[in-house]
Amino acid sequence: MRATKLLLATAFLSFVALGQAEEASKKKLPLIFKEDFEKGHKRWEVTDKKSWTHRKVDGNHVFGINRRNSDYKPKVRSPYHIALIKDVNIADFVLTFDVKSTKDTGGHRDCCVFFNWQDAEHFYYCHFGANPDPHSGQIMIVKDAPRKAMTENKNKTPWKNETWHKIKVVRDTKKGTIEVYFDDMSKPHMSVVDKTFGKGRIGIGSFDDMNDFDNIKLYGR
Repeated sequence: MRATKLLLATAFLSFVALGQAEEASKKKLPLIFKEDFEKGHKRWEVTDKKSWTHRKVDGNHVFGINRRNSDYKPKVRSPYHIALIKDVNIADFVLTFDVKSTKDTGGHRDCCVFFNWQDAEHFYYCHFGANPDPHSGQIMIVKDAPRKAMTENKNKTPWKNETWHKIKVVRDTKKGTIEVYFDDMSKPHMSVVDKTFGKGRIGIGSFDDMNDFDNIKLYGR
């Protein structure tokens, strides 16, 4: 009984410490952008207006991708569905948001996060693909060439139908670190170190799948 109580107490303190550490990291970087889509999507720039819909679901507004095909044709092999925050350029940041996959497309079912975006041929993105391989479930770089994986991630992304998932991306340009989290905010789903791109834009979307997005918070300078 004593050992059980000690174990529970240790687990509780660890949970509290993790929460405090996360809050401390956010406090160092002030909240600069918040979006719940209740007032529309005017603060977003998309690559294909036909592919995105602002709608109300169960009394809550979301912004989402409504089709897999897109009229956007990038010059190099890279994601088609991209929504970038307008007038925000940052280097270091903590980004959190909720996402729901609205169509199960199998192994490459995904959500993407874009960051340190310079232009359509120069940026990073995280690909939360269901099953990892060199083109899925990795942290990618686009640099004057088709997207290339910077990680060798083996962790599957555990998508569930009709379920909201939590994503977090943490970028430190001085250290070069990129850490991304999926549901479990205490342990990175994947991470890498790279200093190719610094200050740039932030975005959400997918390579060629369908998702709804909500509750976006961006901490940075």
